[in-house]
Amino acid sequence: MTKRLQIVAAISGLLMIGCAGLDAEAIDRALHGTQEALDSETVAAGLKEALRIGTERSTRTTSALDGFYGNALIRIALPEQYTGVAGALRKIGMGSQVNAFELSMNRAAEKASGEAVDVFWGAITKMSISDAFGILNGGSTAATDYFRRGTTAELHSRFQPIVVSKMKEVGVYRVYEDLVSSYNMLPIEKPAAVDLDDYITERTVNGIFSILEGEEQKIRQDPAARTTALLRQVFG
Repeated sequence: MTKRLQIVAAISGLLMIGCAGLDAEAIDRALHGTQEALDSETVAAGLKEALRIGTERSTRTTSALDGFYGNALIRIALPEQYTGVAGALRKIGMGSQVNAFELSMNRAAEKASGEAVDVFWGAITKMSISDAFGILNGGSTAATDYFRRGTTAELHSRFQPIVVSKMKEVGVYRVYEDLVSSYNMLPIEKPAAVDLDDYITERTVNGIFSILEGEEQKIRQDPAARTTALLRQVFG
């Protein structure tokens, strides 16, 4: 097998681990032990399967309880317009209601993020050998950038109705209406209206990409994360 095909095979292992922390030895068994028999089509198929599994693991992380709320990197904060109002409400003893609103937004994101798997898989099936080499030879976030280019619009479109449904399920609108009623009675300047559906949808999509990006950078930059001979050979 040529060096070129060996490198493409390696990217399967890289992204399976980099995007999802999948078992490195499983990658070695699947790719390293049989690489002499692989042709370009087989390598491409292996890459797509690796990415499919990897994105499933990543979205499983974000969709778990506290996947958003418990992660400072992607936790959804109150819209910036509400910062002043939130401070005023806390001063009059309504801090628990403010916290409940923030929690409910993150719970909606967690419940919706599992839907990303099918969207990512759609992008993976369209991946070419050229795409694979572009990911390998690109920057530290090339794989994440590939997904951003190919899936952001679809993710946002698909997530919007799901987020709305989950917001109703976890009580975002109810908590928000309670807060609005409270701050309307305060002698303070009222914030500009915020489209909560769009705000939470956008933050959910961004959060998923942030997780993918961080994992990809880890495997590219940290020698200790290259846990197989194949990864050490290509990225060492």
